[in-house]
This record gives sequence, C-alpha cells and structure tokens, in this order.
Amino acid sequence: MNIINELQNNHDVLLVVIGFFGLIVGSFVNVTIYRLPIMLKAVWHKECEMFLHQEPKVSSARFNLLYPRSHCPQCKKLVPWWLNIPVVSYLVLRGHCKNCGAKIPWHYPVVELSSGIGAAVIAAIYGFSLMTLVLCTLTWALIALIFIDLEHKLIPDNITLPLLWLGLLLNAETMFVPPATAIMGAIVGYLLPWLIARLFKMVRKVEGMGYGDFKLFAMFGAWFGWQSAILTLIFSALIGSIIGVTLVLCKKYRLQQELPFGPYIAIVGWLNIFYGQQLWMWYTNILGW
Repeated sequence: MNIINELQNNHDVLLVVIGFFGLIVGSFVNVTIYRLPIMLKAVWHKECEMFLHQEPKVSSARFNLLYPRSHCPQCKKLVPWWLNIPVVSYLVLRGHCKNCGAKIPWHYPVVELSSGIGAAVIAAIYGFSLMTLVLCTLTWALIALIFIDLEHKLIPDNITLPLLWLGLLLNAETMFVPPATAIMGAIVGYLLPWLIARLFKMVRKVEGMGYGDFKLFAMFGAWFGWQSAILTLIFSALIGSIIGVTLVLCKKYRLQQELPFGPYIAIVGWLNIFYGQQLWMWYTNILGW
C-alpha cells in the first residue's frame, strides 16, 4: 500500500517505475515480434496440409510466446537472465551473441527503449491511473505490430482484433468516446479505407492496401472515434506517400515494390491520443466546417 501511495504522490518515482517496467515489457514485445509470425506460419502450413490431406511436415514441438526460454536463434544456446537485461545486455555484448558471435538485430534495444519511453510519456500525462495502464497496453501492442509489419509485411489479426474489441469494451463506459462514436469509428475506420483501396485497384489494377490495414484503422476508430480514424487515414497516407516517394527517388525501393503501411498507421494513430483534438479542429477549420 505504501508503494501505491508513493507512486500516486511522487511523479518522478512513477515515471522511473513505469519506464523501467516498460523496458521489461519491451523484452517480451521482442519475443512476440520474433515468435508470433513463426507461430502463424506453422498454423497456416498445418491448415494447408489438412486441406490437402497431406502428412504433417511442420514440427509439432512446443513453441509459443512463453516456451522455449530465450535463446540464440543461430546457436540455440539459452540466454541466461544476466544477459537478458533490456538494453544493458545489448550494450555489454556489443550487439553480438556471447556464444557464437551472431549479430543481435538492431531492433531489440530500439523496441525496449520505445516501450519504456512510450510508457513514461503516458504516465507523465495521465499519472497513476487505469488510463495509463490501458494506453501502455495499446502502445506495447502497436510497437510489436510495427516491427512485425516492417519485417514480414504482415499485420496479425491476433493483435488488431483483440485491441478492436477492447476499445469497444472500454468505451462502453465512455473511457475515450461515447459508445455510439466508438461503434461508428470502427465502421468508418474499416469501410473508408476499404472503399479507397477498391477505387485504387479499379484505376491502377494493383492492391493499394491490405485487409490488415483496414482492421488497424477500425481498431483506432473503436478506441478514439470516427474522427480519429479519418485523421489517422489522412495523415498516415500523407506521411507514407512522402516517405515512399523519397525512397523511390533515392532508389531504395522500386515504384511497384510493396511497402508496409502498418507502421505509419500505428504511429499516427498513437500520436492522435495526444494531439487528435487539436488536429481535428485544425482540419475542420481548413475545410470551413
């Protein structure tokens, strides 16, 4: 009880504790980024084998987000706890496995730092509250989604759909927006980009967005309302277009090459938590509404 009172009364202590806890959660987020795509691919292979009545080829060994313990993907050696400290271990090991010298991906410390800093920013604004817990959970899930999409061009339903339903549940008691606004947000968030993508395909004869993108927009609509879904669509498309054109001009990507759109949606949607109202007022003033 004294610890809770200390966190409620001492803002600096709260930020340190929440930030440190965010670093620890970031370590688990890294596990999710690495293992969830592998788990999904195993399920898809198994379903295909069952459909084609083939003998199973995918290993039936136990593999999930909790098992086996953290280990090097190259040499398979278990990582002891003292070499699994967020950020610190990466720096001590200089980004390489202690046993085999394999390079540790750069995103490991980035994910951990993002998880810690993001949590601290939310705690700085909302203090020791249920709002902080809820928004930290959203932040950590979005970080996992961003890096999975960057590496695999995949936005897992395992992340977006639970978040969508959680947003509707939270807004049943108007945590962020009234229930009707949340429901309309989910509908607008899905249908509007879907319609734009259909029109784009009719004109260009290629896919502009995937269904994972539609669900992610719908998720933000369910959390923060239809205005947030529209703002997220507008600004993520704008930023994505600018970055995409820049990469093409710099010859980092080809014009027809697929670019992951999920990271832009996730980052803009997250920023809408803090600046959504101001952006909406600015946008409606421009349009003269």
